[in-house]
Amino acid sequence: MTAFPALQTTDTLNDNQPADTAPVSLARILVALDASEHANKALDEAVRLAKSADGEITGIHAYAALLHDRRFKMMEGGLPERYLEEQEMGYQREVHDDLITRGLDIISESYHDAGKAVCDEAGVPFKRLSPEGKNYTKVVEAARSGDFDVLVLGALGLGAVPGSLIGTVAERVVRRSPIDTFVVRDPHKAVGDGPIVVGIDGSPRSYGAMMTALDLAARTHAEVHAVAAYDPYYHYVAFNKIAGVLSEEAGKVFRFKEQEQLHEELIDDGIAKIYQSHLEVAETIAEGLGVKIATKLLDGKPYKAVLDYLKEVRASLLVVGKTGVHADDELDIGGNAENLLRLAPCHLWLTQSTYTPPLDIVADETVSWSVEAEKKISRAPEFVRDMARRMVLRHTQKLGHTFVTSDIVDEVMGKAMPGFSGNDAGKERELIWSAAAEKLLATVADAAVADNIRLRAVKRARRDHSDKVMPKHVTPFLDLADSDRPKWSAAALARVAKVPEMVRQTVKAGIEDLALERNFSEISFELAEEGVTEARKAMCPVPADENETEAAEPASDPASPLAWSPDAVARLARVPEGFMREMTKNRVETFARKTDAGTVTLALVEEKYAEWAEGSAKRQSSMEWDAEAAARIERIPDFIRPMVVLEIERCARDMGLDAVTGAAIDKAGETWEGMGAFHSDDAPDQYKQ
Repeated sequence: MTAFPALQTTDTLNDNQPADTAPVSLARILVALDASEHANKALDEAVRLAKSADGEITGIHAYAALLHDRRFKMMEGGLPERYLEEQEMGYQREVHDDLITRGLDIISESYHDAGKAVCDEAGVPFKRLSPEGKNYTKVVEAARSGDFDVLVLGALGLGAVPGSLIGTVAERVVRRSPIDTFVVRDPHKAVGDGPIVVGIDGSPRSYGAMMTALDLAARTHAEVHAVAAYDPYYHYVAFNKIAGVLSEEAGKVFRFKEQEQLHEELIDDGIAKIYQSHLEVAETIAEGLGVKIATKLLDGKPYKAVLDYLKEVRASLLVVGKTGVHADDELDIGGNAENLLRLAPCHLWLTQSTYTPPLDIVADETVSWSVEAEKKISRAPEFVRDMARRMVLRHTQKLGHTFVTSDIVDEVMGKAMPGFSGNDAGKERELIWSAAAEKLLATVADAAVADNIRLRAVKRARRDHSDKVMPKHVTPFLDLADSDRPKWSAAALARVAKVPEMVRQTVKAGIEDLALERNFSEISFELAEEGVTEARKAMCPVPADENETEAAEPASDPASPLAWSPDAVARLARVPEGFMREMTKNRVETFARKTDAGTVTLALVEEKYAEWAEGSAKRQSSMEWDAEAAARIERIPDFIRPMVVLEIERCARDMGLDAVTGAAIDKAGETWEGMGAFHSDDAPDQYKQ
């Protein structure tokens, strides 16, 4: 990545902007020195950043002379007998006084001399701070002085031992620092050796992290990946626990069933869409600066999901807000930030800086709400209400309105939270557990934790639209040792490597499920082949006859509409709203009329889907997909995805692309909407028009 024009002048901007506005200034960097590997790397990274911004470095090393003096005096009475003669004790006091008055100062100055040598070589100005006192308190005092923009320190110091996660000094300083803090985790990795990952939760501080990440990426020639992580399982667990303690009367007062349904709808679709919208805002911010970023929506315990992503992409730096969207004034560090501080495998930048996207500023200042709209938005659970308001404001502004009415709230929230206006999604059926999934759960010794995992696994299975809880629904919540997992033979790994990358992990998880179900300790080529075949059968609809096309089925006659059973409607609702759902509905109704069915039932819908799935085993992906396109296609339900993938790839080839991009998806979607069908077999030039 090359430096983009909008950020080439940030050094000038940072001199005049408020200290808490992103991107943070790099003009005055404070570096904690102690001659440890981590501190030396911290200095190297700070010098590189300061040089890019014509900034200066101030090294700080605190030495607690008075503390050492007090401790020596307390120890005098316990010294060996030979030191207890007055002459000898006097001599030892002189030696110790010399160490306190001169020795510690000499050690501190030697740290500064080494720091100055590094800065001189790079042509960066260097200043010294050698305060007397407890180390972490003096570093925090300096950070609070207003004289510095960023604090850089090593995660570990001279007291590090194998297995250390974070030093006590580093953790104490990070909690109390009022300025951006850059924690150096790996002495052998530089920022830019891998992508810079930034966490987005929709808060001004997370967008501040985004702006800082873009600035750092321009200076270090790194890629930027923006991720948003949400936990769709926590509230499912919480509501089930609440249900176990509420009396029938209390449940009526609390309107528990209504609340549960609302949260379920929100959790299944709403939160995902809200967090996806935050990523889209991040993309817009980057595009406005002339930069393309990768984005990824993660589900699970947020800090754990981010940790897994950092390892997957081999990130060099994670940039997150020190606190997040749910912070209060008393919070010193957010829970996810705290866990990432201890566990992140890469460097960590905790920002205090904020940034509010221009769209949100304009919306806040120019858009008003009706009383009815305010009442309507208040139905959204409190923990996402602010995010929901942002979505409504953005949509209102997009429509050109300056007044939010309840119908706009219904339109936006109806897409984010199906049933927001009161639709009844019905009671979910009980899921059965496979023997292998039960066996995995039985490995959890703590009954409370096991119960929590059980509920999370059920929720994950429901999100997969599975009728059974499988090992793959349990394993994301277990910290299984490698020895507990089935081993892969070389031939099996080679077979899975031929599966398109965008579905490879899903297929691999399914194969591991087969191995666990059958109690196999090793996955053979034959088992891998069986798993791949099963995955093909599970993929989305194409006609059972390869020569038959969906276009051959006429759209259903609106003059004689068919009735749909509630469970059939719920099944159809899993298809993305709009053209795709409407086309699927038409195809199912045409199928129903052919069978002389008076009502579309769930069984009939599943029968049609099974017919499509049978044909899908004959179709496979053949092109590479960029990160954005792969993320977008993952939103398509499994039973549709393979057909959509093949048609988008055909569109991409007709556009002259070597890999599938978001532009190819947009072009294909526009074409399908005009034709009312996916297939291009009867119209081979449809994507060239």
